Amino acid sequence: LVALVAVLALGVGLVGGGIAAYAQALSAADAAALAAAPVTFHPFGAAGSPASEAERFAQLNGARLVRCSCQIDESWNARTVEVLVVRVIVLPVVGSVRIPAMSRATFEPAALLADPP
Repeated sequence: LVALVAVLALGVGLVGGGIAAYAQALSAADAAALAAAPVTFHPFGAAGSPASEAERFAQLNGARLVRCSCQIDESWNARTVEVLVVRVIVLPVVGSVRIPAMSRATFEPAALLADPP
């Protein structure tokens, strides 16, 4: 009975750790996408590229940028960026696990011209 309880506790701990890591990976992906989106509009004034901004924010949130579909577009049209990040965690018994997460963000440069509310 004690062994069964220990195995169940370990399973619950592993699942809980995985869920927490996935939530953290999603947060990192969201931050990366939101950071990259406005930088695709060249006049926005950021020093880095959209991909470098995405990488910086992914790292600040404990993840690594794998892919950034975030091309610079000098038009005033809305554009959507998509990023893929990976967060690596170490779980007892299982070892190192890669947790991927994807996010999108849309930026509308024309909204910069709108009158404030």
